[in-house]
Amino acid sequence: MLGPMLIAEELFLLLRRDDGRPESVMAQRGYGLAAAVITDLVVAERITLSEDKDPRLTVLVPGPVGHPALDAAMVRLEKKDGKKLSSLVTDGKIAAERELAAGLRAAGVIEVEEKRALGLVPEKYPVRDPEPERRVRERLRTVLLGGTPTPADASLLSILQGLEIAPKVLEEERGTLGKKELKQRIEVVSTDVVAGEAVAKAVAAMNAALITAVFVPVVASGSS
Repeated sequence: MLGPMLIAEELFLLLRRDDGRPESVMAQRGYGLAAAVITDLVVAERITLSEDKDPRLTVLVPGPVGHPALDAAMVRLEKKDGKKLSSLVTDGKIAAERELAAGLRAAGVIEVEEKRALGLVPEKYPVRDPEPERRVRERLRTVLLGGTPTPADASLLSILQGLEIAPKVLEEERGTLGKKELKQRIEVVSTDVVAGEAVAKAVAAMNAALITAVFVPVVASGSS
């Protein structure tokens, strides 16, 4: 793997097993990837988020970024300038899953097995080089045990918690932490991240935005 991975690429690996199948059968996987891509663009200082409870996005520097997934997301975000974060994380074009997969394939980290049986058998992304994900998991294990988080660590943990799959995805990395203790530790991590103001704000906002995007529609449909 050449150079550091995007936060979104690291999340892509965490959300899939080594055989290429999803770690969890959930429609909201793309929500997490969109949140990660948005955070990557905040880190790159291409976009920023407002101070609102559900922040609104502002494009700072339009145009290509230099990575296929981020470039695809920027095209979409330039049309969504001013929209709320909770609506943006549900946008599959911002998630750019296929572009993320293509980048990881080009780096030799995964293979891409195309759809079969007229699309009834979905694409799979079996791992070719397990080392990049192993390093990510080791970082997260250290942070959960009390280490200082990087912006990427805090973002990954916040997104996994927002999707409510942190206990499952981090089953080994959380050690003896129960679900409640894991949630509390991730809350601390999201406020302790050492980063610039814009990045720290993005990390803090992602958990709430994902909860809004994932669970409010469920509650609404259940009460209708």
